[in-house]
Amino acid sequence: MADILASLSQAETRGKESGDFLSLSKVAEPTKVSRAEFKGASPEEALVTLKNQPGHDTLLAVLGYLHRGAKDEHGFDIRTPGPLGAQIIHVLVTEIVPNYWTVLQESSERRSINLLLICLRSLSGINATLTYIRSLTREAKSQPKDLNHSHVIFNLTYALSLLASILDEHGELMDLWDHVASVSDPARARLLGHEFLSLFTGGKIVALSAEAEDICRQAGRPTEHIWIADNKQYINWLARNQIRWAKSRCGEESFTTCAELGARAMKLGHAEILVQELLYCLVLQDNADNEIFSKLVNRYPLPEQRKVLYLILKLLSDRHLSSLDSDVDKEYLAISASVRVIQLVLANSNDQQSNLITWLTSASGAGVGEHSSIRRAAVAALADHKASISTVLERSLNLFSDKLYIKHTPILQQDAHAQVLLLSAGYVHRIAPMKLAILLRSSSYLNAISNRLAVSQNRPRFLGMVVGEALSGLVHGKDTKLDFKMEELATDEAVWYKSLVHVSDKAGSLDALNITLPTSQTGNSNKSTRPASKQAALDLIKIPAKRGFIIEEIQDDEEQEEPGLAPYAKPDSDAEDSDDDPTLINRNKPGAPVYIRDLINYLRDTEDYDKQKLALQTAPTLIRRKADYGTEVLSHAVDLASLLVGLQDKFDLENFYTLRLQGMVAVVVAQPKKMAPWFAKTFFDGDYSLSQRASILVVLGLSGREVAGFEISEYAPATHFASKMLPPKIAKRYLQPSSGAGRLQPGANLKALPPNALDTLAQSLSQTFLAPMAAEAADAATGPDALKLSSFTSRLQQSQVHSQVTSKYKSKPRGVRSIPNTAAALIATYFFFPLSSRFQAAMRSSTTAKVIFQPHLLALYLKTLGLLIHAAGPSTLALPQMTAELWDLLLGVRGRCLSTNPTDADGEGDLVVTHAVLLALAALLDVNEGDVRGLCERQGRQVVESMEWVGDVFHNTRGGDGTGEENDVKMLAAGILIRLREAVDKYQSVLMGDLVGFT
Repeated sequence: MADILASLSQAETRGKESGDFLSLSKVAEPTKVSRAEFKGASPEEALVTLKNQPGHDTLLAVLGYLHRGAKDEHGFDIRTPGPLGAQIIHVLVTEIVPNYWTVLQESSERRSINLLLICLRSLSGINATLTYIRSLTREAKSQPKDLNHSHVIFNLTYALSLLASILDEHGELMDLWDHVASVSDPARARLLGHEFLSLFTGGKIVALSAEAEDICRQAGRPTEHIWIADNKQYINWLARNQIRWAKSRCGEESFTTCAELGARAMKLGHAEILVQELLYCLVLQDNADNEIFSKLVNRYPLPEQRKVLYLILKLLSDRHLSSLDSDVDKEYLAISASVRVIQLVLANSNDQQSNLITWLTSASGAGVGEHSSIRRAAVAALADHKASISTVLERSLNLFSDKLYIKHTPILQQDAHAQVLLLSAGYVHRIAPMKLAILLRSSSYLNAISNRLAVSQNRPRFLGMVVGEALSGLVHGKDTKLDFKMEELATDEAVWYKSLVHVSDKAGSLDALNITLPTSQTGNSNKSTRPASKQAALDLIKIPAKRGFIIEEIQDDEEQEEPGLAPYAKPDSDAEDSDDDPTLINRNKPGAPVYIRDLINYLRDTEDYDKQKLALQTAPTLIRRKADYGTEVLSHAVDLASLLVGLQDKFDLENFYTLRLQGMVAVVVAQPKKMAPWFAKTFFDGDYSLSQRASILVVLGLSGREVAGFEISEYAPATHFASKMLPPKIAKRYLQPSSGAGRLQPGANLKALPPNALDTLAQSLSQTFLAPMAAEAADAATGPDALKLSSFTSRLQQSQVHSQVTSKYKSKPRGVRSIPNTAAALIATYFFFPLSSRFQAAMRSSTTAKVIFQPHLLALYLKTLGLLIHAAGPSTLALPQMTAELWDLLLGVRGRCLSTNPTDADGEGDLVVTHAVLLALAALLDVNEGDVRGLCERQGRQVVESMEWVGDVFHNTRGGDGTGEENDVKMLAAGILIRLREAVDKYQSVLMGDLVGFT
């Protein structure tokens, strides 16, 4: 045992004094970090210095060293991709920027921050910044709580500001490409070129920036608007960079890359912004070079070339050729300049000429709903090419004679193609008269005239006769030319159509279109404005310092008032005087606008609470009052409508949406011929939200009914000028209460229409449609009519006759002659057709179709069309054409309704759209109630097809005794089905031709 426990070694320890254990501890001195002075010997030294938390002076020395390398003063260039450069960039982005960004921005010298930006202006620097933003975004999403004071939000804000500053240069892309092209290795340069294009045209920058900005905003970080998070501003930045790049007279390879950059940028959305910048900067400005524009567009791929051509045609139509009827000389100059622009786009390219021919002769082309000047310019651009203009004439004539085209194409589309046909015929007659003479002997011309004369609609027949007389007048003599000898062919419109064959436009100077665009600014100049309240607006007023004595009123509770003294009445309360601090009260309030230009200035001042409130309250009355006095409303109607449609409720005003809606209704009622088509065009082409588009539809519906006389606004009685009316006391002496003047205020007791007024009107329309059938059903359920004193049907008819007689005597006093009803033609021409004809063109546009086919917006659109055709009434001459267009449209959107297949449980569709289709169909049948036989003759196939579809909807929709939406759909479907079956049973012989072959 002793051997096992033998010691292996011995160690001696010295004991310490007991006082050492009881001594006080010394204060630890802070460790000093040794920061070696940067000597600028190598990039490795720069990397080590940046990692060791350099001071401000040391950082500037390192950045200066890297900047000298970028200028080729030594062998290391940080912009060239490499492992060492990537490490330095990573340290700069992830460590230096979070610590020094605020210091560099607030520095009085811009040199320090410029050195940092120069070092990071490269593909590696931009990619590193994007990677850092992506990592911070993921980290912020992983810890959604307590983000307000987290370092992640601060670093994310700095990274976004850094990326915006790196890209905030007009020639940034050209400089980056020059550095990429300077790489000697071809394979490496090719890879860098692909990375360059994918980085700036892949949407990565905008997507990451927008996501990061949204996270910062949700965290409550007060940041300025970052322009790279806005796709429109980013596209504008790309366009300006491309323009500067194209103007730099670079080589062929560089110019090809520039064109490819623009072609890819058009796929990011908002291509009209890019094309607009190219057109104004490379064509219309004084120092523009037209050859660069043509050369650049011709380098685009064929789909992008076609897109550029179509966007330029739309831009010319909207900006320069939309309102030129008043000045003939100005119109001719603008059209000549537009011809020159279109020829620059064509640039003798066969592909572009084919694209223009397709635009002129396609079933949905030729600028439907646009001014005729754009068609004049497009046809004149092809006048010098004999083969192209002849192709336009032949295709237009073949399309014009097609039976299906005549029957199913919207009337505005047919008007546009008729104009193209006449214009091209005039140019062909001047170039090759024999060719036009041969064409008039062909079957296409004879079929066009005969098929047009055989239709029952007035407008297609009118177009056929006009085209026949115009073309015959070019080829045949006075004695042998075609002459229908009808009064409608002697109207101003018919004479204008016939004059199109004599129009000859030439390419002219661009001075008529030479408009300088306002400079687009990016970066910090585009600041987002947050909605401010009324109190915030008052806080902007400078509060003066309190001076003098303060008088304090002390009430004595023990003191009693004299019983014989009557107190004075309290003054009227003022909302502005209710503030506790009287210094916050604004006594310099603006007055109500008296002129339209003042109203426009008030609406534009979105930062002034009082002006916005006064403008909205005054707009409906002022616009209606000025409608028939002077040209103020006519000259500023488009500006007023644009401001009202895009107005936002920044101050939470009371009844904001109702007042804005009434202002837009007043604009349309004041100028229906001009503004109703404008609102229809804005609904499809404008860049507005769903709620704004819905308000446009409500405005068209309400204003159409008011023009037709179904509604009277509460603002109508107040539109009379004081100079046109006697004071009330004097008016009693001269005007009898029974005279017509006593009825000038029929809407005095009406209330303002609510925002859902269109739905209310649609509901009342459906109730009116179902009331007769409900009365008949009640009579059938309560026994034979012989045993009743009065049936439900007779009582309903007596009440309707009584209301009609009463309204007749009220509306037509003795001694007042009948006035022809022009409201029906007004609603059909300027309200209904512009709104329905653009739908087919919108369906072919992917971007517009996504918006239009939103269920609630589509339902509101269909309800508006139904209300408009009901407002036009059964006496409208264009009712057959309106019925044909609306019925084809309703049958075309059946795929958006509820599935009629009971086995299809997951069928797509929406109940709201189904109800809207049925409501529009009910309005259509109600208006055509007096001509059911003619309806079956003209629309026999639609009648049978609609009856089958409505029957499926009725059988496959659940409905009970409740008041739900499904019950409304089932009831409406039942009423329509009864009406259609009655028509089919009564006119079976008429429908037999359409029933044969129907499956």
